[in-house]
Amino acid sequence: MKGKKKRLTGWIVALIWLLLWSLAAAWMGKPLLLPGPIDTLHALVKIGATSAFWRSVGLSVFRVMSGYLAAVVLGSLLAFACHFIPLLDDFLSPLRTMIRTTPVTSFIILVLLWLSNENTPVFIAFLMVLPIIWTHVQDALANTDSQLLEMSYCYRFSKTARLMHLYIPSVLSHFASACATGLGFAWKSGIAAEVIAKPMFSIGKNLQDAKVYLETPQLFAWTLMVILLSLVLEKGLKLALVRIKKQEGRRRKA
Repeated sequence: MKGKKKRLTGWIVALIWLLLWSLAAAWMGKPLLLPGPIDTLHALVKIGATSAFWRSVGLSVFRVMSGYLAAVVLGSLLAFACHFIPLLDDFLSPLRTMIRTTPVTSFIILVLLWLSNENTPVFIAFLMVLPIIWTHVQDALANTDSQLLEMSYCYRFSKTARLMHLYIPSVLSHFASACATGLGFAWKSGIAAEVIAKPMFSIGKNLQDAKVYLETPQLFAWTLMVILLSLVLEKGLKLALVRIKKQEGRRRKA
């Protein structure tokens, strides 16, 4: 019942915002500055009928997700390594701080000196997600229940058993939160990198071209596509994480 009520509320809120958008566009009366929902949808249907549109969407998703997945894997490995090897943590923590605090635009410009236009968005997405996964997982490891750890030593658990039955269950919830947060950062930073790097067949390049040629309805249409893809990817990630948690719960009961 609560789920249905929440969905209904969501639809009502969305309709209100669409109405406000339509009223603002009608009041301004200049589609070049603010196209309405109908103009935006018409532009989206028009560009969506081309093969270049779907190729751009597919390659953008591939670039962002490649960087994101690489960051998830390496960030998790670095978190475990730094937790169990304090000297390594002391050595690498300044690098993590530097990545976390440097503006993404600075990294995009620097990376363009070293990598191709095609690979820059991949590396930027990777770079923005890495410290998020790394920090969340390492903090979760540090907060593992000390009493359970003492018990595992008393009962002489092997390192593998300690990892599987203590550390990984302790990390899962923080890992899921980091993955959800990181996906948003990967998507936004990856598209921003495409806007600057302008690789062929990319959402970012089409956004920049629409802005340069004052094709505002297309600019809004591409932006709407970015938002829709972000929602779809986040929903897919949540479903995958829920499935992983259920499987882990069944495994622990068995």
